[in-house]
Amino acid sequence: MRYMDFSSWQAAMTTLVGLALVTLLGVGIRILVMQTIQQRRERMNRQINERVKTLMAAYRTLGGSFTGQLTVDPTHLRDLRNRAPAPDAPPDDAAASSDRSRRIRDAVEAALADILLLGTEEHCRLAGQAAADLAAGRPIHTAELVVSLRSFIRSALDLGPIPADVVIPLQGPTRTQGGGAGRNKDDGDKSGNKGGGNNQGGGGGMGIGLGMGAAHGAEAVPPHATVRLE
Repeated sequence: MRYMDFSSWQAAMTTLVGLALVTLLGVGIRILVMQTIQQRRERMNRQINERVKTLMAAYRTLGGSFTGQLTVDPTHLRDLRNRAPAPDAPPDDAAASSDRSRRIRDAVEAALADILLLGTEEHCRLAGQAAADLAAGRPIHTAELVVSLRSFIRSALDLGPIPADVVIPLQGPTRTQGGGAGRNKDDGDKSGNKGGGNNQGGGGGMGIGLGMGAAHGAEAVPPHATVRLE
């Protein structure tokens, strides 16, 4: 208070200007600090959201099936070519089964790569072991990794644990769909080609008809006749 002088209007004005400058400086520093903290918090929230979103996609890939074959076949196409087919297995069914298993393996490998990038220490340990088994050509189970991912995701979303009386069967990789889109596209192309052929035939027929009509019209008018246009 000793620096405030209100003995004259000049001193009072100087005191008020000094107080205003100090207040503005304090408010500016406070706003700057708050913006820095808010930007850092938003960046952390985006990172957490992207991490949880990626791990949720990996969870759906690794644990989207409760029935059927719950293991991942690491067989590559070169191994399938060298392997002799079973005598009692139809060729189409064997090719479809091998193609589905290879698509499942590719999806699982991509999910393991995402987990190794964004997972916790336990996730990385389980995913690294699964990736090593795949690289060595051994079939793998993903149930343990799926359970770990489920617990982490529920904890990150502030969800309570699953009740103890809920029985969850073993989970395996999601079964991918067959290549029906390619067949539908081929059928569409064939039908389009057929339609184009019919249109071309119709156009050719119309052209022939018009040409013949023009020829008959030319024969109906004698060469020496005079045509009047009204």
